[in-house]
Amino acid sequence: MKRFSVFAMLLTVTALVLAACAPAATPAPTAMPEPTAMPEPTAIPEPVLSDIVDTAVADGRFTTLVAAVTAAELVDTLKGEGPFTVFAPTDDAFAKLPAGTLDSLLLPENKQALTDILLYHVVSGKVMAADVVGLESATTVLGKDVAIKVDMGNVYINDAKVIITDIETSNGVIHVIDTVILPPAEEAAAPGTIVDIAVADGRFNTLVAAVTAAELVETLSGEGPFTVFAPTDDAFAALPAGTLDSLLLPENKQQLTDILLYHVVSGSVLAADVVGLSAAPTVLGKDITITVKDGKVFLNDTIQVIITDIAASNGVIHVIDAVLLPPQ
Repeated sequence: MKRFSVFAMLLTVTALVLAACAPAATPAPTAMPEPTAMPEPTAIPEPVLSDIVDTAVADGRFTTLVAAVTAAELVDTLKGEGPFTVFAPTDDAFAKLPAGTLDSLLLPENKQALTDILLYHVVSGKVMAADVVGLESATTVLGKDVAIKVDMGNVYINDAKVIITDIETSNGVIHVIDTVILPPAEEAAAPGTIVDIAVADGRFNTLVAAVTAAELVETLSGEGPFTVFAPTDDAFAALPAGTLDSLLLPENKQQLTDILLYHVVSGSVLAADVVGLSAAPTVLGKDITITVKDGKVFLNDTIQVIITDIAASNGVIHVIDAVLLPPQ
């Protein structure tokens, strides 16, 4: 009996040892979570482009161009559907024009000339820089061609250098140029004489009346050539009250003649030559002094030349803002 108990005890111990040494039960696999769906990438909206005019206004380098477009009443045109390619001169480009040129172009009576110049900077269609360099010329909205050339890696429109390209707008593209380009002159009949031009212009009615009263019409319609520094009607109006009426009296004809001849120089002296002079002898036989200050030309120190190089068949006219009075 005792032997059986010992045997049973051995069986029990053996069972416990075997149970302790048995490998642990493999746990049941846990289900993997479903992957989280990644959000769709947010589409980046295309930038909203302004039209050519609004782009030029916002840029800040084209204030003169915008003023010119406004004066020529071309704002609606350049805001239109287009597309257009605009070769846009900067403010510095306009500043390079001869003194008085821009002021003259902005006058209402010169609106057509201003319009022609601006339309000479516009080409129909959207022509990007990569396409421009493959062209030799392009027809402008004015109907006249501009020449295109590539030189030493730079692109030129006529003589204007393209300095910035491909400013895209909602109705075309802007390329920036460093010089205002001027359309070729019309092949027209030869200009009239100095007197004919003064009569037709409309700004020299008082000068024409004075030339007539002094009996100088035939002289200034003659072969010449002459260079006339022509005072406008406003210039004559600035004389002291009663001065002009007195000069137009028959008894003061000689004094009037002397004043008018003091505005005339023999020969055709263009603006490019005037700026290189310090003085010029007039037909009266007395000199006028010439000085250049801040790019502007002055006669006798205070009288400014405001428009230059109006060609006549017998010379050239430069417009001045005051009447020249000969020294006593």
